[in-house]
Amino acid sequence: MTPLRILLVDDEPLARLRLRGLLDAIQEPRCEVVAEAATGSQAAAWLREHGCDVVLLDVQMPGADGLQFADSLAQRQPGLPAPLIIFVTAHAMHALRAFELDALDYLTKPVRRERLQAALARAAQRLAERAAAQTGQPAAAPAAPDPAEFITLTDRGRLLRVPVSEVLYFKAELKYLTLRTASETHVMDGALSDLEQRLGDRFLRVHRNALVARWAVRELERHAPTSFGELDGGDGSAEAADSWAVRIVHVDEWLAVSRRQVAAVREALAGQGR
Repeated sequence: MTPLRILLVDDEPLARLRLRGLLDAIQEPRCEVVAEAATGSQAAAWLREHGCDVVLLDVQMPGADGLQFADSLAQRQPGLPAPLIIFVTAHAMHALRAFELDALDYLTKPVRRERLQAALARAAQRLAERAAAQTGQPAAAPAAPDPAEFITLTDRGRLLRVPVSEVLYFKAELKYLTLRTASETHVMDGALSDLEQRLGDRFLRVHRNALVARWAVRELERHAPTSFGELDGGDGSAEAADSWAVRIVHVDEWLAVSRRQVAAVREALAGQGR
């Protein structure tokens, strides 16, 4: 298969270097960085003379920002199909506008290789469908979409799509849920039982009030009952008297573990070293 031709657009050289490293580590789909640009105007000038399949695009840059640049791509002359846009930015606030511009995906920094690979796989499928439409040949059947790829929620009037791969844990708080990523906390409606069924074995129910990403479990430790009394109910039960907790990566937070789930958490930790 021909490698995806990638244009990197970011005003920070280190950010472009890191993206190159992530792309080099992705075996499928294969990718080739054909050019880099530090501004939207540089990228536009390059695209007037060249073509690419995918633009990995920052939002906040000098001059025209990434959203304006993406909008301008739709105005290209006929016969030059616009490349697919994958936004890569440190700011989640522009996600809704990005998807209004028909962006293929919206990744927040620091980008994980698995998330980038999933976005590029969709890009490859989209390009195959485009080529098939031009030739009249049927495209290869796409993989079944993963309904758990994003968590969609409303936060202070904004509609957000949070990639599941960025979620550290969900925690039940009275009548709502807290969704925690490395950089943000969101409040959402729903039930842990529904999320547990939807997300499958990527997440582990460590307690009746917490569902944790397996990769995010860093440490399991026995704690004094008073440390997590409010999480365990503080009722003096046998479970509360034998308190365990897990430490979550990136945020260095501890979540209570019910006694019946201690073995499962140990197994998850052991599996990370394989």
